[in-house]
Amino acid sequence: MSGARERVPAARVADEFSRAAKVLVRHFNERLGEHGVSTPRSRLVVEVARSQPVRVTELALAVGITQGTASSLVDALVRDGLLERQASADDRRSVLLRVTPQGAALAQDWTSSYELAAEELFRPLTAEQLSTLVEILGVLTADEG
Repeated sequence: MSGARERVPAARVADEFSRAAKVLVRHFNERLGEHGVSTPRSRLVVEVARSQPVRVTELALAVGITQGTASSLVDALVRDGLLERQASADDRRSVLLRVTPQGAALAQDWTSSYELAAEELFRPLTAEQLSTLVEILGVLTADEG
């Protein structure tokens, strides 16, 4: 036998990928839950901190959620004092989002926790495996922009 591997059925790959995604989500939710925040809320605050000022439509696209979901989460984050809305200087009808000082501090804490959780999750993989995984995921998401 030549040592060539048999092609794994795509459905099996999808099942394994789905299981791995659930493990990732659960692990990140547990880690961020220690800070009293959900993963979606933390992702929004961190993204606004990274790319501010930003419109809700751009924010939703950046984190991969619908504009309606983003708007609901933003409303809550504004009420909690983590984000603030400002009228755009270019277009008074357009609203831009910025983090508050409290939001910026929490974004740093949450980013550190997220990075630590990622290190824990991917610790079993070698550097080569991590690089290969990034390449594979890049191929799968290439059409997403």
